[in-house]
Amino acid sequence: MNNNKTIIQRAKEVCSAEIEGIKNVASMIDDTFAEIVKLIISSTNKVVVTGIGKTGIIGRKIAASLTSTGTQAIFLNAAEAIHGDLGIISPKDVVILISNSGESEEILHLPSVLKRMQCILIAMTGNTSSSLAKQCDYILNTTVNAEAGKIGLAPTTSTTATLVLGDALTVCLMEERNFKPQNFALLHPGGNLGKRMLTPIADRMHKIIPTVLQSTTFKDVLIEVSSKKLGMTLVVDDENNYIGIITDGDIRRTVQQHNNFQSLTAIDFMTNGFKKIPGDKMINDALILMDRHKITTLAVTQDSSNNSKIVGILHIHDIY
Repeated sequence: MNNNKTIIQRAKEVCSAEIEGIKNVASMIDDTFAEIVKLIISSTNKVVVTGIGKTGIIGRKIAASLTSTGTQAIFLNAAEAIHGDLGIISPKDVVILISNSGESEEILHLPSVLKRMQCILIAMTGNTSSSLAKQCDYILNTTVNAEAGKIGLAPTTSTTATLVLGDALTVCLMEERNFKPQNFALLHPGGNLGKRMLTPIADRMHKIIPTVLQSTTFKDVLIEVSSKKLGMTLVVDDENNYIGIITDGDIRRTVQQHNNFQSLTAIDFMTNGFKKIPGDKMINDALILMDRHKITTLAVTQDSSNNSKIVGILHIHDIY
């Protein structure tokens, strides 16, 4: 058995080999790729991705990525396709057939049938002179110099290159469709992004608003901040207008900068003004605003009008 140093070195060599394979595939992307993107964008039909074995696994991932980013797509196992599952394909669908050699028997059964259905055929292959490539309308070239590994038989570099080219296709289609985070959220309602994009701030905010008068003593400000457990309090003037905010950070800085901080009142160490956001905005909008201004709380208003009533407080913990 090899020692650790030898194993680590070999692992790095495999990674380097696969990186070189990806670079090679990237160098071969040309106008055909752009034409395929435009073709899929303009098609009213779905994309069908098919393959078998290791390329089938890669094909399933490509189809899933397309589906989740705005391109209607499905995966069809090539072996199952020739035993009845071709019924899932509709006339004029765009079919991506994946085979590194371009000579896989199961794959080669498909083009003649698909052509009779007037499907558009795209070969994703590392052999542009193969039987598959010759029967397809377009070719996505995934040629790599060699598979990683001394034997060179197990699909490694070729499947990685195919996956990356599939990702490139997915991203280009997504951007051409102007697919936005809101669209992604609608397709991923169970994920964290989906929840943030689809949850109104009003559903997460605290309705009890920590508040002190501008004349409130330092000690009582500290009590209000601690009791409400939001790390802050808003400050109102004598006419009950909100004029500022005091955070945990303001309190710490005040203690560090003043020898006689106990004699201070809220107006002496508050921050003038504060960031607000309407309650009908989404949680993700709040997160973006917090991140932009490096803050952890937002005052929530009833609506977006300038004089809208403050109805709650949103803390960053309420988002996560």
